[in-house]
Amino acid sequence: MPVETVRWQGGLDGALRIIDQRLLPAELKYLELRTVEEVFDAIQTLAVRGAPAIGIAAGYGAFIGIRDCTDDRGAFAGELEKVCTRLAESRPTAVNLFYALDRVRALAESMPDSPVGEVKRAILNEADKILEEDLEACRRMGENCQEFIEDGYACMTNCNAGGLATGGYGTALAAFYVAKEQGKNVSVYSCETRPLLQGARLTTWELMREGIDVTLICDNMAATVLRQGKVKAVFVGADRIAANGDAANKIGTYPIAVLAREHGVPFYVVAPLSTFDFSLESGDDIPIEERAPQEVTSFRGVRSAPDGVAVFNPAFDVTPASLISAIVCEAAAVKKPDRTGLAALAPVR
Repeated sequence: MPVETVRWQGGLDGALRIIDQRLLPAELKYLELRTVEEVFDAIQTLAVRGAPAIGIAAGYGAFIGIRDCTDDRGAFAGELEKVCTRLAESRPTAVNLFYALDRVRALAESMPDSPVGEVKRAILNEADKILEEDLEACRRMGENCQEFIEDGYACMTNCNAGGLATGGYGTALAAFYVAKEQGKNVSVYSCETRPLLQGARLTTWELMREGIDVTLICDNMAATVLRQGKVKAVFVGADRIAANGDAANKIGTYPIAVLAREHGVPFYVVAPLSTFDFSLESGDDIPIEERAPQEVTSFRGVRSAPDGVAVFNPAFDVTPASLISAIVCEAAAVKKPDRTGLAALAPVR
C-alpha cells in the first residue's frame, strides 16, 4: 500500500482522516474531518483529490452529514438529500463523486421501513464498501496493465493517478507498482502538470517513496522526450469516461495523447468502472470545471503574472477515444475503446 489517502477513524462518532495533499511534498499532514463543510472544503480546495478518492470522501461525508439527524424518517430523508446536494456541488467533473452519493441515496431508499439509526449504520458501511472496492479495483487495474509493460520500459504520466488519488493504491500508477512487484524494472517520466503541479509535487513524491525511478519534466518537454524515443508507453488516469470512450483527465493530458500518436507511442487510460458515465454520449457532454484565476497567476502566494490579466483555467481536458490505445479498468483492458468496445462494461457497473 503506497499511502493511506482517505480512511474512516473510529466508530459511529469517528472522523474522516485524509492526507492534506495541498502541503505535499514539503509536509505529510493528516486532517480529521467531522463536518460536511469540512469535507466539502477538502474536496473543493484539493486537500483530497483524484476521482476515486473524491468519491470515497463523499461517501463518508454523507454519513457525517446525517449521523446526528433526528430519528424522524421524513426529516432524515430531507437532511440526507440536502447533504448529498451540497457535496455534489464541490467539484463537477469527477463522476465518482456522484456515483458515491447515488449509492448512498439508493441504499437509504432501499430501507424504507428500517429505523433511522439502522440506516445511518448502513450508510457508514456503504462508505467502507466503496473504499474496499476501490482498493481491490486498483490492484486489478494494475494487473490488467501488465500486458502493456515489459521489463526495462520507461513510461510517461500526467498529474497524479496514484495512491493519493484513490483509496491508497492508484489507477495509472498501479501499473508501475504491480510491475515492480512482478520484478520488472520500470521507470517513469512525470509531467509537472501546471498550474498546481500535481505531477511534480505528488507523483514524484509517491513514486520515490516506492523506490520507482522517476524523472520530472516540465509539461512543454513531453514532445522532446517522446521524439527522442525515451518513452515506450503513456499511462494516465481519468475523471470521467463517456460511452464512446472519450476520457476527461487533468488538463494537459490531451496534448500528450496527440504527441504520443505522432511519435508512435501507445497511450493508455486507466480508471475504475465508477469513472465511466454511460449516460454521456461523448466527451463533448462532460462538464469541465474551471477554477480560480489565482491558480494560474500565482503559486502558493507568489504572484507570477500582472494584476488584472485575463485567465482561462480549465481543470480538465478531453482526450478523444481515437487517440487511446486501450482503456484499462478492473474488469478488462479494452483495446478498442469505442462505443461498441465499451458497451459490454455498462452492465457491470
